[in-house]
Amino acid sequence: MVAIMQPYFIPYLGYIQLLAAVDKFVVYDDVNYINRGWINRNNLLIHGQKQMMTMPLTGASQNKKINEINISAEPKWRSKLLRTIEMSYKRAPHFNEVFELTQRIIEHKESNLSAFLTHQLQEIARYLNLKTEIIVSSERFNNTELKKGNRLIDICHELEDLQYINPIGGAQLYTKEQFAEKGVELRFLEMKSRPYDQIKTDQFVPYLSIVDVLMMNSTECIIDVYLSDFNLI
Repeated sequence: MVAIMQPYFIPYLGYIQLLAAVDKFVVYDDVNYINRGWINRNNLLIHGQKQMMTMPLTGASQNKKINEINISAEPKWRSKLLRTIEMSYKRAPHFNEVFELTQRIIEHKESNLSAFLTHQLQEIARYLNLKTEIIVSSERFNNTELKKGNRLIDICHELEDLQYINPIGGAQLYTKEQFAEKGVELRFLEMKSRPYDQIKTDQFVPYLSIVDVLMMNSTECIIDVYLSDFNLI
């Protein structure tokens, strides 16, 4: 099975479920950057409230591909973000090991946005013992002239894997019939929002960065329960 997704900054659980559910995960980095999307930002729980964390970029534009954009060379954002995570989660049951993982991700000295985000996915995959092959589209495929769904279908054929899984939001863009006409089975992954204990909040806050899930749950629980807690439609 194949999934193809733009890289997101320390993404939410559903993204990691998708990564874990497939044999091959394509980091879709030779498509246009999306302003105010999830490519360089995500949500954490800070003082019991959902708050946005943002990775500053240089020259980001929707007219550029993700792999053409660099991360800001200003060093303070890394230490500031790590300090925020430390102060917000230092009482979390799995703080020590997850903070080390977060440091490896955020302190990674890579200026290219795509390479940085690919590295973080590799780190998360190793932490959760995932065996998924991570492939970078700009390094492997040259079919950038094809439009949206047709390019996804073409990538599946190039990988010789004709089962494609897309997040549930893709149901508004693609149809199973469109893919089936080209010999590819399309299915959609819909994450279930299973509550877990969180810090300084009486009401569960869903869809936060995977950092929140990792801080509050053991790797065994995440692997055995949360990574498979979805509907495949």
